[in-house]
Amino acid sequence: MTPTRTAALQHLTRFTPQMAGDYTARRNYDLGAQSTVSRLSPYLRCRLLTEAEVIAAAIDQHGAKPCAKFIDEVIWRSYFKGWLELRPSIWRDYADGIASDLANLTHDQRKIYTQTTQGDSGTPCMDIWAQELVQNGYLHNHARMWFASIWVLSLGLPWRLGADFFMQHLLDGDAASNTLGWRWVAGLHTIGKTYHAQADNIATFTNGRITPDAAQVAHRHSGPTAMPLPQPVPLHAHLNPDPHRPSLLLLSDQDCSIQDFDLGRVPLVGTLALTTSHLKSTHPVAPSVHALEAGALMDAAQRIGAPDTALLPALDPITLIAHAKQCGAQQIITPFATTGPMRDWLHAAMPQIIAAGLTLAELQRPWDAMIWPDCTAGFFKVKQKIPHYLAAPNMLPPATKDQP
Repeated sequence: MTPTRTAALQHLTRFTPQMAGDYTARRNYDLGAQSTVSRLSPYLRCRLLTEAEVIAAAIDQHGAKPCAKFIDEVIWRSYFKGWLELRPSIWRDYADGIASDLANLTHDQRKIYTQTTQGDSGTPCMDIWAQELVQNGYLHNHARMWFASIWVLSLGLPWRLGADFFMQHLLDGDAASNTLGWRWVAGLHTIGKTYHAQADNIATFTNGRITPDAAQVAHRHSGPTAMPLPQPVPLHAHLNPDPHRPSLLLLSDQDCSIQDFDLGRVPLVGTLALTTSHLKSTHPVAPSVHALEAGALMDAAQRIGAPDTALLPALDPITLIAHAKQCGAQQIITPFATTGPMRDWLHAAMPQIIAAGLTLAELQRPWDAMIWPDCTAGFFKVKQKIPHYLAAPNMLPPATKDQP
């Protein structure tokens, strides 16, 4: 994929005619290269497209009711983000548990883990999906569920290691959707309810492209022990930009449609782009994931008239602080960092940022601020409020057609 807003809008325009009946009828089918789904998720993940404008395009062409299923699926992304924002300890449990899960693998488990991630497990369906993931940076959502189910319940591997494998390769790899999707399959999100992959279901929804042996996908393991879910905590408090302070604009792939924010009154004295793909896993992250991030950031910089913006890997915060000081900034402004790798890095960097006399302000979209407080339980509560979200003043932009 081409990581630019122009390419994203062109992709959106091509898929918009299919957002109603075609999508509803065919979205569960994994037909490989003959995709029946939107493939918009990599653009949405780094917000080269926003959820609101994708929904606006659907409604503009079809009306809300005919494309209700498509709208639901887009809002699921916002729901998962909000759910994790309200329970950041779930992310910590995942991120902090990967190393111990890997260290505690038995000899046989380690062999299965290595073979499966290399696409050489001897279980044909798992090998097909692992190879597709590594080669394309993408798996159909149904295939992700099947893969996770077989990984946990058939092969008996820790769910965190499977989620980490996905994060190494997915172009749309998102801390909330990936972590909570794997937890849901493993019976940790809806306590005690695991998702069981079935051979006949796989054959049906791949149109016979993949026909696994029932014995190979049999459920031989019970999965992890489910613990009670933590209660929601207050959403992360953030500073809004101070329009009177000289500011460094710190671009990130949290939101590459930075042109949507009104920064006209803020005295910007510099622009920098922070790359964080290497933080997604302790294993090497696929070059295609790094390339998507870098391309999206440079496209964002180009669109705001800062084509010479440098890319800075999120390593030692001192480098960021030195850049801010060099350009005379007193404030760093960045898109809101959701719970995940970048939020972790910023949290660790904050003592040094504060000690340097700098403040960190974040740009949050009204869309997120509207939906996240409702993500306290299951999706049904959010689904009931979708008409309210869509009717909120100035929430949906006019449908955009190929205009960056």
